[in-house]
Amino acid sequence: MQFQAQIQIHLRPSVLDPAGVAVQSSLHQLGHTQVQQVRIGKHIQLQLEAPDAETAQKRVGELCDQLLANPVIETYAIRVEPVGS
Repeated sequence: MQFQAQIQIHLRPSVLDPAGVAVQSSLHQLGHTQVQQVRIGKHIQLQLEAPDAETAQKRVGELCDQLLANPVIETYAIRVEPVGS
């Protein structure tokens, strides 16, 4: 069965996000001073073959731990759905 996974990866709250600080500063310079904090992350979408959603979720977690995210400084969230739904 084919599944599509949506993966959101963000720096841990304790890790400085220089890109987020730069974007926040630029927004303030443009007059958007109501913006309190900006954190930059990554979005990864992939399709994979698995017998069921639980197995697909587990496999995507392994991909994140092995390659897609750095678990020392990043956290991730995964959403898995069957293709075509």
